[in-house]
Amino acid sequence: MFEYELSQTRSAELRAAAEHDRLVREALRVRRAARRTEAYEAARGEASAQGGTDARSHSRRPRRHRFARAA
Repeated sequence: MFEYELSQTRSAELRAAAEHDRLVREALRVRRAARRTEAYEAARGEASAQGGTDARSHSRRPRRHRFARAA
């Protein structure tokens, strides 16, 4: 009977830890989204102040190659 209670306690601890981890991930996701939105709004404000429509590039391609070309 002791092993069963130990198993139940351990299971409850694991469930609580998993729930805590989910809450932490959700909080980080919300913070990142808020930061991204804030940066986007700031960039739009700069672009409209400069007369442009959008400060972000339409392409996600980097300007340069990530690695130097082999000789």
